Amino acid sequence: MFPNQSSKRGIFAPPTPFQQFLWSPLKYLTHHFYFYINSLSQVPIPPHPPVRVVCISDTHNRTPSVPDGDLLIHAGDLTNGGTIAESQAQIDWPDSLPHKHKVAIASNHDAWLDAASRSTLSLADQENSPDWKSIRYMQSEALSISFTAVNSNTGEDMERMINIYAAPHVPLCGGTSFAFQYQQHLHPWQYSIPKNTNILVTHTPPRYYRDISGGNFVNLGCQGLLEEIWRVKPKLHVFGHVHVGRGRTVVQWDRGQKAYEKACERKFGGLWEAFSPRAWMQLWTVVLCGVWGILKKPLGQKSGYKQNSVLVNAAMWYDLPGNLENPVQLIDI
Repeated sequence: MFPNQSSKRGIFAPPTPFQQFLWSPLKYLTHHFYFYINSLSQVPIPPHPPVRVVCISDTHNRTPSVPDGDLLIHAGDLTNGGTIAESQAQIDWPDSLPHKHKVAIASNHDAWLDAASRSTLSLADQENSPDWKSIRYMQSEALSISFTAVNSNTGEDMERMINIYAAPHVPLCGGTSFAFQYQQHLHPWQYSIPKNTNILVTHTPPRYYRDISGGNFVNLGCQGLLEEIWRVKPKLHVFGHVHVGRGRTVVQWDRGQKAYEKACERKFGGLWEAFSPRAWMQLWTVVLCGVWGILKKPLGQKSGYKQNSVLVNAAMWYDLPGNLENPVQLIDI
């Protein structure tokens, strides 16, 4: 009845809704209530001239059409095999785009960019190095970018400084040819992200957020990263890796979010879970906090822009191999 490692669906294929319900009915309901209520929440409107961020990830050698914006972010897995030729082609493509600022990280498929996985390439593919041109390649580092925007009230130019932190690491998911991997219990995130970060770029999702469980119902996101973003609370977090998790989630860092995460942590209880007071309490906390969050604005409460964050899984490659069907994510901050 419960999931096991022998599932033939693979770790990146989600279990069916019926499987999820049987394994843990209240966890299933809590998860779906949380994301349904979240879907009713609007991406917070910035109280100043916005910067438009264009978010892409997991292009895997493809070159999709990309809309214009102020900042283009690629959250890793530019290539499939990670060779210099593949990497350079994926650099030349965004270099040709008109965005004034462009930031990219690598990740597990980008073998050449990690010295540990580079040695698995052929000797010819280990030579030379990519030319990043107008792209700012980031590998566990911070960057501040100045933007000039027009104040809609005064018509005057207004300068904004946005702080970005970007890192390529992912929990172990493949062999030695995969780059930037770590064991979950040896994650690199603790106190690694500057507190003043406005935009965080990683390849892995935080645990329980757009990291849709694989066929063995194991979340693929990183618990250590989740704990770190609770500490930093970046305005925007862009990631990818789990293609079927594509989309965006607005988080409010409240009791409802904590209850949702606690529900996700629970072991599978099967139908006996219906007799668990704790499981019911977590479900109702998610529902009540979610409804209150929606009602705040009509009731005259502040929108909470400063408290909210947007988590974006920007994966471009759809779950079926060869299909690049996902829309580009656009976020104004």
